[in-house]
Amino acid sequence: MSAKWQGVRFAELLRRREPDVRVNPAETYQFAGVFSFGRGVFRGQERTGSAFSYDRLTRVRRDEFVYPKLMAWEGAFGVVPPSCDGCYVSPEFPVFEIDTNRLVPSFLNFYFKIPAVWELMSGGSTGTNVRRRRLNPSDLLLREIPLPPLAEQKRVVARIEELAEQIDEGCGLRKGASADAEALVAAHLNRLFGDPYFGRAGALDFKEWKKIDEVVTDVADGPHVTPTYVEEGIPFITVLNITSGKVRFGEHKFISNEDHVQFQKRAKAERGDVLITKDGTIGIPCIVDTDREFSFFVSVALIKPRRDLLDGEFLVWTIRAPYLKERILKQSRGDMIRHLVLREIRDLILPVPPLAEQRRIVAELENVRAEVEALRRLQIDTANELDALLPAVLDRAFKGEL
Repeated sequence: MSAKWQGVRFAELLRRREPDVRVNPAETYQFAGVFSFGRGVFRGQERTGSAFSYDRLTRVRRDEFVYPKLMAWEGAFGVVPPSCDGCYVSPEFPVFEIDTNRLVPSFLNFYFKIPAVWELMSGGSTGTNVRRRRLNPSDLLLREIPLPPLAEQKRVVARIEELAEQIDEGCGLRKGASADAEALVAAHLNRLFGDPYFGRAGALDFKEWKKIDEVVTDVADGPHVTPTYVEEGIPFITVLNITSGKVRFGEHKFISNEDHVQFQKRAKAERGDVLITKDGTIGIPCIVDTDREFSFFVSVALIKPRRDLLDGEFLVWTIRAPYLKERILKQSRGDMIRHLVLREIRDLILPVPPLAEQRRIVAELENVRAEVEALRRLQIDTANELDALLPAVLDRAFKGEL
């Protein structure tokens, strides 16, 4: 911290307020919470007095300082924003009035966004398990903050806010670029495939279109019962394991070999087949690129292409085409959770050029995908750099270097 700024104990700057509201079991209370990692105070749940055991609460006011005793080690500190003025916290959240004649609330708020400060505070926490350590208010008050004059505090806050706004703008551009990358793939597919449902030809100008049911040997979903899970056995795949476009093992449950044998009678996935999500998050395709045995849940459907007519990779790319994604969404059912029935999958229309042409198209699309992935990796690197900027700005600010 800045050698130019004198360290001042929080005991001189903060005054603790004790819980001051007696709980009425029949009343409703709007709670506030504090995010970890310096992300500040937020509006939480509304709860009736009969739903919790505290007999007293603290009604927080704008620009007061608050933290949960158990989460201080993880940077859960914050100044109450206008949106949380009048909310309540339990006695586990010490609340402090700030002496605004000496300390600007925003200056304090930014100070507690610095990871090194969290470590400093956790050093005063009690308890052997770090996740059960409690930062007592008396220990907090013994700590110091480097404190310049009010005018300098306000200048530093204004400069931090200016730089933070620029960082946020950069993050927004990064997110926009990520969306643009996805839109690039979708636009390319739209240009190539067109929309046969509305008679719009694409650049590939396919001559032959067929229903999926005409070019596959089976369309089936997983068992309509929840199996008995075991510690070790056959992987049991759900929607979460296929949304990346490939079957992802490692985050799944297991079923017995006996159940697997029974489920295989209904639907047996093999290399080159295609899985598609049909419940909840619908219409995401996945190529089966493994010989490993597995079963899958009812929320996943299996499409088995006829190997002499349809390439599985080509089918995956076709399902990703905007015309088919829109059709899938239109034909799905359900108010809260969308469902895609097997009959609608069988009725979907797709182009069926010769296999050699299908594979050429797949190769072209894989090149596009590789370019987009390279862009996405660049965006991830940029995101990491942006995420590191604010802590760096805060570090400089409290060294008196802004």
